[in-house]
Amino acid sequence: MDWYQTVFELIDMRSFSNLWFWLALAAIWSSATHYVLGAPYDMVPRAARLGGQSERDLDELVRIRISRLLHIADVSGIWLVALLAAALSGLLILGFWYDVEFAQATFLIGAPMTIVQLHALSTARLIEMADLRGAALRDRLSRHRHLTQAIGIVSIFVTAIWGMYRNMSVGPFG
Repeated sequence: MDWYQTVFELIDMRSFSNLWFWLALAAIWSSATHYVLGAPYDMVPRAARLGGQSERDLDELVRIRISRLLHIADVSGIWLVALLAAALSGLLILGFWYDVEFAQATFLIGAPMTIVQLHALSTARLIEMADLRGAALRDRLSRHRHLTQAIGIVSIFVTAIWGMYRNMSVGPFG
């Protein structure tokens, strides 16, 4: 028996049957819902509860983060959209036309995260244009987080269903 074959039988290298893929998926969505426009979400209820310095800290941190996000979008937005569209298109074609499981797994993480990032950009523009502070800012951040959680739930569900389908159709050592 070949050494490489032994290693690949011992460590399953397929994405959907690999524990590390599911841990990475959970970590990515956990991080995406915890950091709302770059600010840890625990700052939002703390600012509402304590006010004062906590609220000023939240306002300033969000202002800094959205300023940075909008600057990147204004300077490099066209190139980032082009590169992201090319990458997602490549993953989509490799994954679902050529049946490359790693590309499927990467696409099922990347596509919903792209939607979340586009929504973050939209929320950042809205916050900047309306100059939201205090309660209005906290409300907007909460709504952004709720939508991110909803996208995450749907994404994890679709990924789990597709992963179960792949695992059942391919078999244990596919």
